[in-house]
Amino acid sequence: MDVRRSGDRFRGGDPATGDSAGIETLHAFSFGRFYDPDNLRFGPILACNEEHLAPGAGFDEHPHSHTEIVTWVVEGELTHRDSAGHATVVRAGDVQHLSSAAGVRHVERNDGDRPLTFVQMWLAPLEPGGEPFYTHVAGIADSTPYALPEAGAMLHVRRRSEGERIGVPDAAGVYVHVVRGEMRLGGERLGEGDSARITDADGLELLVLRDTEVLMWELGAV
Repeated sequence: MDVRRSGDRFRGGDPATGDSAGIETLHAFSFGRFYDPDNLRFGPILACNEEHLAPGAGFDEHPHSHTEIVTWVVEGELTHRDSAGHATVVRAGDVQHLSSAAGVRHVERNDGDRPLTFVQMWLAPLEPGGEPFYTHVAGIADSTPYALPEAGAMLHVRRRSEGERIGVPDAAGVYVHVVRGEMRLGGERLGEGDSARITDADGLELLVLRDTEVLMWELGAV
């Protein structure tokens, strides 16, 4: 188990302008101008970015390809538009998935009147190319995982109260990201923004120390 602390993440901004422009990003993996050869990916996971957008801020139209982009909105509303004709507002508790496949362009903005926070995760597909597609699951249930067969992965969202336990999937790899709250995993105490990269998980549990929301990726290979 490899624990990474929130304070160790790279702090970025809007790469299009070179400054924050109302955008603050916390990167868990090498990204853009931040390069660490020992922190390029974990299994198919290429990025786990925590984005904070002020009202009116956003990422102008930009391209993606050969990447599965999964977004979890923590608070606020994310306006999404893409070159395939999709235009949606993604709210807290929603899962958004953009499969960029051979190529797609999109816009992400905070068109609301309050701050927006979301966690965006990029995964490498098992096979490159194909046609891009878009999925938006509103208010995903706590017990309903989101399957991402394109990357051989499955996303589990768990919200639990103090004293409860959360089972860690028995899998070749598990990536844990704490959205809010506090928990104990093995001998490690995890707080907001902390993450853990686990290989060959077997019988592990998270003990909730403070009401929590956690994202767990179950990975078929690492």
